Parts: sequence; structure tokens; C-alpha cells
Amino acid sequence: MIIRGGENIYPKEVEEFLYTHPAVAQAQVFGIPDDKLGEVVCAWIVPKQSADLEPEAIREFCKGQIAHFKVPLHVRLKEELPMTVTGKPQKFIMREEMIKELA
Repeated sequence: MIIRGGENIYPKEVEEFLYTHPAVAQAQVFGIPDDKLGEVVCAWIVPKQSADLEPEAIREFCKGQIAHFKVPLHVRLKEELPMTVTGKPQKFIMREEMIKELA
């Protein structure tokens, strides 16, 4: 669970919404530390092949459809997501990489 400014956000709920976008093949949502809000929402997305997708388009897709505090502040488009051998996403790696990138 992500706690953003006292609001509880379930990553699975946001991921399921992101999958409704026609250009999203995979999506993972996680929280990263924030000085003001405690945590903010971050999304890593693998676009479908030949899809023309921009991070801002994902944020616009979310606005007005899900609560404003659930809209990912940071969206990154990736070719693939870090996974375990059994195919489970490794969110801790995604989180660490985003923290380094934003530092």
C-alpha cells in the first residue's frame, strides 16, 4: 500500500486501471519517498509493440477517471520490467532505480 498525504492507495487498483489504456502491455505501480507527502505514486509501463505512448498521455488518461491522489506523479516507459525467475515483478528494484534517478 502507498500512503500519500494520509490517503491509502492500493497499487493493484491503479495498475488495473492502467491496463484499460489501449497502448499499455504491462504496468507496475509503486510508491517512492517524498518529503512533503510521505510517498508519491510512480508507474512503470511497457507499451504494446508499435504503440506511440508518452508519459504525459498516461497522466492525462488517468485525470478525471481515478482520484487525483492516485494519478502517478512519475511515469516511466520501459522496454521490460525487472522480474523474478518465476515471472513476478520486482517492485523493490523499480523503487530503488526511481529513487536513484530522482536524487
